[in-house]
Amino acid sequence: MDIGLDKGSKGKEIDFSDQVTVFRQQLELAKELNKPASVHCVRAFGDLLEIIKSVGPFPSGVILHSYLGSAEMVPEFAKLGAYFSFSGFLMSMSEKKAKKMLKAVPSDRILLETDSPDALPKAEPGCLHFVEGDPSLPEEGNSAQDLEPVSNDKSNASSDSMKLPKETLNHPANIHIVLEYVARLLDMKKEELAELSFRNAVRLFSYPGSKMLHDQNQSTTHVS
Repeated sequence: MDIGLDKGSKGKEIDFSDQVTVFRQQLELAKELNKPASVHCVRAFGDLLEIIKSVGPFPSGVILHSYLGSAEMVPEFAKLGAYFSFSGFLMSMSEKKAKKMLKAVPSDRILLETDSPDALPKAEPGCLHFVEGDPSLPEEGNSAQDLEPVSNDKSNASSDSMKLPKETLNHPANIHIVLEYVARLLDMKKEELAELSFRNAVRLFSYPGSKMLHDQNQSTTHVS
């Protein structure tokens, strides 16, 4: 479950000072328990950084879920133990800004996610996986073919793909689109980035008592 700060339209329904009070307590608990916290932040990265500075550092890590903060903040967050997780929401930034920000992230702090069922990546419908039974899609099978752009103009394909209903659900399998996009901006092979993100996730979530650590121990015992 995410904790965090939200100054977006949804977040404005809750007094921001109340958000800060509860968030600070949750961060302190995560630090006390030596567990990584997943942090949701909407239009409040300046406030987030100040709070993390006052409560941190976080040796067990803190995950900045669907990070959309500035490149300039990355070193300060990383110094305090932050990991930066990227989803399809990254495509809402200008490519130039996204690339600058990604280049600032230390390689041992990068993670990938889908944020499914949210954060549907911007891509041609034929490249996307859809959630079966999604009520926002055509009833005849909810297949990608039902949503192919009518135009044969490939240069206009990306704009046509944006005609998908805003409420279209994101499928976890669309992680491949996030992977390809981030790898391209980082000038990396997607296989290299996938391995890097996997290693970072294993390290982050292998805290005492975690299921991942339990599975790793079982694998080691089986092999030996």
